[in-house]
Amino acid sequence: MIRGIGDPLVAAYARAYLCRADRRRERPEPAGGPEGGGARVPDPPAINWILQCIAYRAPEVLLTEMMDRCKTMANNALLLNSIMRAFRPEFVAARATDFIGMIKDCDESGFPKHLLFGSLGRSLACADPPEAERLSILNEAWKVVTKVRSPQDYIGCAEVWVEFTCRHFTKREVNTVLADIIKHLTPDRAFEDAYPQLQSVIRRILTYFHDFSVLFSMERFLPFLDMFQKDGVRVEVCKSIMEVFIKHQVELTRDPVILNAMLHICKTMHDSVNSLTLEDEKRSLALLIVGFMRTVSFGRDFEQQLSFCVEARATFCNLEPVLVQLVHTVNQLAMETRRVMKGSHSRKTAAFVRACAAYSFITIPSLSSIFTRLHLYLLSGQVALANQCLSQADAFLKAAVSVLPEVPHSISVEGKLRSSESFLLDFINNFLATLLVVPDHPEHGVLYLVRGLLNIVQDYTWEENTDAKVRVYISALPLLAAMSQETFLYSIPKVDSNETLYGGDPKFLSEINKLCETLIGQILDHLKALARDEQSARRQSALAFSLFGVLLAHGDLRNNKLSQLAVNLWNLSHKQGLCDSRLSVRTLEHVKHQAQQPDMSHLSEAVQRLGLQTRT
Repeated sequence: MIRGIGDPLVAAYARAYLCRADRRRERPEPAGGPEGGGARVPDPPAINWILQCIAYRAPEVLLTEMMDRCKTMANNALLLNSIMRAFRPEFVAARATDFIGMIKDCDESGFPKHLLFGSLGRSLACADPPEAERLSILNEAWKVVTKVRSPQDYIGCAEVWVEFTCRHFTKREVNTVLADIIKHLTPDRAFEDAYPQLQSVIRRILTYFHDFSVLFSMERFLPFLDMFQKDGVRVEVCKSIMEVFIKHQVELTRDPVILNAMLHICKTMHDSVNSLTLEDEKRSLALLIVGFMRTVSFGRDFEQQLSFCVEARATFCNLEPVLVQLVHTVNQLAMETRRVMKGSHSRKTAAFVRACAAYSFITIPSLSSIFTRLHLYLLSGQVALANQCLSQADAFLKAAVSVLPEVPHSISVEGKLRSSESFLLDFINNFLATLLVVPDHPEHGVLYLVRGLLNIVQDYTWEENTDAKVRVYISALPLLAAMSQETFLYSIPKVDSNETLYGGDPKFLSEINKLCETLIGQILDHLKALARDEQSARRQSALAFSLFGVLLAHGDLRNNKLSQLAVNLWNLSHKQGLCDSRLSVRTLEHVKHQAQQPDMSHLSEAVQRLGLQTRT
């Protein structure tokens, strides 16, 4: 019936449909394929469909039969192309040399040979030809590809053979291919119309080359990247390179070839950032650059590492996460220096860790996130203390205190506005814990950093109906109690803290006691204010119990006045039955246990009074 259709195009598509409908058969017959209906070869889509159906689950011998039939038709280029596209890549790859011979004998007038080599290259990208034939295959293919005049036709074929080259050869051959691509696409800026294909070339290279010292030693790789001159495309290419680098560069590196090339790529990404860049995009770029910087290590050459960080700070000044990472890197560098010197710095290393502190002190103010600044000031101050850089530590801690008034009431967390109060309280508690080991500056008064912090807390504009300020005062009491001890709970080697400077001096202890009395007075005033508001009873109970816990853990309850205050706070916290009953029972059991310890008998009376109140 198909032979009776007069229009050859309609007849071809009828054959294609018949083959597709018959595809369920185990082995389709080839006879109704390309030669039925005369010498004319059907339209390309139609013959492609026919041959795909013929080749479906077909044995390898069928390909040999189809190649022989093609030769009888004078190696018809259109038919040969469809054969290579239809049969399994493994079958085609095994006969790659035979196909090249057939392509050479084809008449190029109706179907260009570079398209035939493109189809062959697609098969060879999926399956390997015999090893002994690979070089000759590449040479024969590239002889044809490199002569293609049209830039679009050329790159369409070249991108296919790039994968074959990467798959089976070394950087030398890949570099030659890149040079040829540059040669063809540079004139008249032809590369501007070939960005998708050029990106495909990069992806194929990155699939096979994970050793970046090899990749960047290709002379033509960076010039190849320079062809990506459209900003968006250039950045996407750089990101793809960075992603592969971060995934596969597991070892630390100081290779100058890698560092120079990666800095160039990172700078390209950084310089694409402007006022219109979305925050998500900034974050994505910053993470890639940070990933690179974490792989950079100059070993024991700490000065070179610091120099690298100085250069990176100037290069990546618009991406805040990168600057944060640089501060962490330099702080880690200072601590590594301390470890190498076993805590005893020489004149040279002492100067170096001071330089590290100076780097951080200069960098931190440029950060927009206020809590990031606060945490880095505190961390850098701790690092400076650990390295016996007392004046630098003082500068960091004073800077942190001076920033506190700028803390807003709400901050953005993962795109949502949240109250900053809990973050601020966490920071202040960490700050207080550090102050125990910070010696007073000889030119300032006693406890000047503690007083400075508490003054800022007092003057800070807290949210309405909040107990945050009083919670800070309660948190400060354990610090002051620890400072009054003859031996501090912890110290920093080679740093003389206040326990050494004052050595239990009565005037120092008197200052601590006065400050404690002031804080307790402020807390009690706040508790009285809460008593006037019935809705604040739960807050009052919680605060009273917190202060009770501090007095119990850190106060000298042999003092009758303090002991009575503790009992009063216990009573207040239980006044309206709002205190956690399980917590109360556990606390009371703890007090009873403590009362049985030597030198703690004075707690017995308090136990009785607390126990009576609990039963009541």
